[in-house]
Amino acid sequence: MTVKNITLLGSTGSIGVSTLEVVDRHSDRFKVIALAAGKNYGLLALQARHFQPELVAIRDPLQYVALKEALSGVHTEICAGEEGVLQVASLAKADMVVSAIVGADGLAPGLAAIRAGKDLALANKESLVMAGDIFMREVSRHGVGLLPVDSEHSAIFQALYSGSSSHPRQLVMANRDQIDRLILTASGGPFRGWSAKQLRTVTVDQALAHPVWTMGKKISIDSATIMNKGLEVIEAFFLFGFPPEQIDVIVHPESIVHSMVAFKDGSVLAQMGTPDMRTPIAVALAWPERIETDVAPLDLVTQGSLHFYDPPAAEAFPCLGLAYEALTLGGGAPAVLNAANEVAVAGFLAGNIGFMKIPEIIEWSLAQTDLRSRPDTLAEVIALDKETRVRVQKQFFPQTGVAG
Repeated sequence: MTVKNITLLGSTGSIGVSTLEVVDRHSDRFKVIALAAGKNYGLLALQARHFQPELVAIRDPLQYVALKEALSGVHTEICAGEEGVLQVASLAKADMVVSAIVGADGLAPGLAAIRAGKDLALANKESLVMAGDIFMREVSRHGVGLLPVDSEHSAIFQALYSGSSSHPRQLVMANRDQIDRLILTASGGPFRGWSAKQLRTVTVDQALAHPVWTMGKKISIDSATIMNKGLEVIEAFFLFGFPPEQIDVIVHPESIVHSMVAFKDGSVLAQMGTPDMRTPIAVALAWPERIETDVAPLDLVTQGSLHFYDPPAAEAFPCLGLAYEALTLGGGAPAVLNAANEVAVAGFLAGNIGFMKIPEIIEWSLAQTDLRSRPDTLAEVIALDKETRVRVQKQFFPQTGVAG
């Protein structure tokens, strides 16, 4: 069996930790050769001591000395800053790069991995939201495989290609004209059924308490506002090439059906399983094979019943509609949406704004931005991202100039 060399970006986050659990369980199949993290040098050091990678990077340069001391005696090269993360992302020996960095910070490293000719397991949805055209153009140009790690997009990928023995870079959707629509499922978050009035008093702790998934803070807030599903609609558009009107969202509180593909003959293929991110991670790492994950098997008899509902009311949860609007506008609109959302979420987490202020800030940002110019390079996307953040910070967080 050929061992696959794995580079992991965002190793200390929830997806990163789960990825390492899968890799560790299959040390005969996978070898971690490089790790990158944001600022959690303590956990990164523990990971590096266990997996003995050739290279590690800490994005926060202030943590470099502490990481170096924590890895004293370990034969691993250490680098820091954004350049260090890019160095990890493009390491020549890697066969696959797992992009699990949260937010806009994951865009440049993901592109660096693609341009280095590496297959990419993508958990960073913001890469496609901010620069989907650029990202997919580079995937095609360099002939690399792109495998989705988000549970919803992995579910659609599995429904479309289950049974295929092809490498991901050779996959062709031969039955595209037979597909009616893609159906993304949403748990509904912790506030399913709440009114706009009720949501105005939401606390940070309430918004972080997801009823099904254990996730990082930013993704948890996105789930609570339903923005996470909006970002996933944009991600699905770029991954699978279906227009917005063929991408639906329904609420499924149990999170057992991860997403579905509806065909023109009336049939629907659904991918189901116990809600655990190790499953889609394993699919991406081992495709087209299936490997054991220690995820509890789905017992539908014990589960008893599954429920499905229309998307939440736009009055209470406007973020989903704003994402569709940005996708329809195209160009730089999704990047503006993402940047405004990240700043607003940071402001909410810091206690500087209320929960319902998040969509207001996003809507304001889309209205304030001249979207006639369409970014066509990474530099232009980054400039638009920065411009949006500065505008939001000045307007809504004038005391500190930043959200937090």
